[in-house]
Amino acid sequence: MKFYDRKEELSVLEDILVRSKSQSQFTLLSGRRRVGKTSLLLKAFENEPHLYLFVSRKSEVLLCREFQQAAEQSLGIQILGQADNFKDLFEQLLIYSRQQHFTLIIDEFQDFERVNKSIFSDIQDLWDRHKDKAQLNFVVSGSVYSLLVRIFENEKEPLFGRLDAKMVLRPFATSTIKEVLADHSPTYQPEDLLCLYMLSGGVPKYLSLLMNAGACDKASMLAYTCAAGSPFLSEGKELLVSEFGKDYSIYFSVLQLIASGKTSQQEIDSVLGKVSSSYLQNLDIEYSLVSKNRPLFSKLGSRNVRWQISDCYLRFWFNFVYAHQFVIESGRNDLLLELVEKGYENFTGRTLEDYFRAKLSEEGRFTKIGSYWDRGGENEIDLIALSDLEKNALIAEIKRNKNRISLRKLQEKSLVLKSELSKYDVKYQALSLEDM
Repeated sequence: MKFYDRKEELSVLEDILVRSKSQSQFTLLSGRRRVGKTSLLLKAFENEPHLYLFVSRKSEVLLCREFQQAAEQSLGIQILGQADNFKDLFEQLLIYSRQQHFTLIIDEFQDFERVNKSIFSDIQDLWDRHKDKAQLNFVVSGSVYSLLVRIFENEKEPLFGRLDAKMVLRPFATSTIKEVLADHSPTYQPEDLLCLYMLSGGVPKYLSLLMNAGACDKASMLAYTCAAGSPFLSEGKELLVSEFGKDYSIYFSVLQLIASGKTSQQEIDSVLGKVSSSYLQNLDIEYSLVSKNRPLFSKLGSRNVRWQISDCYLRFWFNFVYAHQFVIESGRNDLLLELVEKGYENFTGRTLEDYFRAKLSEEGRFTKIGSYWDRGGENEIDLIALSDLEKNALIAEIKRNKNRISLRKLQEKSLVLKSELSKYDVKYQALSLEDM
């Protein structure tokens, strides 16, 4: 699949590159696995001298010998002696950059933790001593959110305060997802776009897997996803086990409940049989995997909270794949496909709401976007978008079938927000598959 979008990110990296030619720069690029960090960095520096190093989980000696070979091949630099530790190798690279500017990319940087924890202290010491004389564009990337936060944001860690720039790479916008699908299937239908959004959430690797397999319509996407050996079946566990460690089974249970529609802590606690507040807090703050949603206009600190998995693919995986592990382990992938198809329409009703919230947010016309519900569940509004600059508001009901939407009933429900909406020029809209 060709390289899509990322114009803004490429521009930022270009600015950092220019600065690094007069003053060394240390940049962190983070983001979930498969979001395209490596592709972005290699694209950004493809026409500049650069050295790409990947931190695999092996001994420091073996890893550094691989790094030494890569440095000699990519930069033509002759590393003195046998590089058996990263400290010596990194110092030679810093010294080399005094005469020859280059970009050093270290991918999966957080995995140095498993190789040798002292490497972070070595980097801090060497960076502090050499950065003023060096001309190095030092870029590290990583995908284990909790580790990266600790490495760079914990005051007790050696690399705290050393970064010159931080970037977070997000999945593709809805407009780019549409562009990808149109390139591979010019006559695609809205249902195909919704299914692609449900499975990928704009993550480039998932888009690439589906498009390269020729899975460009709903039926073929679901068939490919549920087939024996499909990477979509094991991906969820591979993504998260390294994040959660030994407690992964409890976190998985919480996430499965949220994906299935148990979005309040009370609902989660009643099924889990224990208080889930600490797990929800960690999933939100430490792992950035769930979001805490309150009704728009609610008071700060309101306990009327609904939890949601932030990642589209993981929401699908926990609802359909993790929930039916026995079916997969029994080799009944045909039955898994039936279960997905049976639950698809109900599940994608919520996905469609997320799609339109994302789409409106990307368009940049509104300053606040959310939804509304009261504790009794009698007045629920799918989408409210406010522009505090233009003083207008969009209130929308979202359903797969537009014929099932009544704007009159939507207006009646919005009367509970009459005072809050009084300063806005309000527009009511029905949004459905055809509006994607």
